[in-house]
Amino acid sequence: MALFGKTKATPAFGHAPIQAAAGSAAQIGDFYTYSVGSTEELGLSVPTIARAVQMICSVVGSLPLKHYTTQWQGEEYEEIGLELEPWMLQPDPTVTRQFIMSATTTDLMMRGQAFWYVTSRSQATGRPLTFQWMPAAMVALLDQTGPQRFGLSKQVTFNGIEIPYQDVVQFIAPTQGLLFTANRSISTALKLDRAADRFASTEIAAGYLQQTDGSEPMSGEELAELAASWANARRASAIGALNSVVKWHEFNSDPSKLQLVESRQFQALELSRHAGIPPYLLGIGVPGSFTYQNAQQARQDLWLFGAKMYADCIEQTLSSNSIVPRGRFVRFDVEDFLFENSMAEIEVEEPASARVTEDVPA
Repeated sequence: MALFGKTKATPAFGHAPIQAAAGSAAQIGDFYTYSVGSTEELGLSVPTIARAVQMICSVVGSLPLKHYTTQWQGEEYEEIGLELEPWMLQPDPTVTRQFIMSATTTDLMMRGQAFWYVTSRSQATGRPLTFQWMPAAMVALLDQTGPQRFGLSKQVTFNGIEIPYQDVVQFIAPTQGLLFTANRSISTALKLDRAADRFASTEIAAGYLQQTDGSEPMSGEELAELAASWANARRASAIGALNSVVKWHEFNSDPSKLQLVESRQFQALELSRHAGIPPYLLGIGVPGSFTYQNAQQARQDLWLFGAKMYADCIEQTLSSNSIVPRGRFVRFDVEDFLFENSMAEIEVEEPASARVTEDVPA
């Protein structure tokens, strides 16, 4: 049973100067060189992927951390709450905890790995005091080709320059990341979006121009010029004019086919499977509206099927002996998120015009 009411005294930590090998970590913190990569930008341009990342990051980024140790009670371990160290409240003093946790979760989702750089350590214990997030797109591992990770790397480069691996916190997700496992599905979704955009970018109905019999046949170049002139004229005006030797034939198609609605809906369903989020949470094929009961169940489904895997990776990595003393652990506090018993009540004041008043006798 977890007892977080108890506290234990924790050693005081003093800040030490930022540790960085000469010339090796100079680019860390130079944000003008930072990039998440063009492949990630393309992936996040797909609405299903963007929504999945938003939902999971909003959960993990909002959860506070707990610090505890365990004590054997004869039959089971008892969790004893400890005082939080400063970095547990704000790992990077220059940004919010929500930012660094969300950025880390995004890297875990998209690339299957994430990295923090240790910017300062305790003079007494040598343990990290502050961190800084490094975009996974800029980190390369010389001893592992990827995308499958097999353990911690001892040859880490950032923006092409090798940095001490001891100063890098490596988060390894249990999956390879959506940019690898869902690469084909993301590519298909982008192609469908581009195809739909082509039809949506013009008001001209799809069709073709045909020469009538008895007229002198046009060359391929003349036909291309005719088609381009017709298309340009129709973009400028809804009214067009043709002579007697050319006829306009409209394709037999409807807007739903041109916009590829069913294909894009199926591809969104495929991407929800890759992301591990139930389709109804992404608004795929779910009529009606949420009630309080299914909204509470939705939070639990989002945590269990989507966010928990990445939260476990983060909290177990931060519980390693290189970051906290042996026998101590950190964990996300999810009780308020999962087991909220009541929703916030909103009191709406009745307008004065709608109030019923009784006549007061003189």
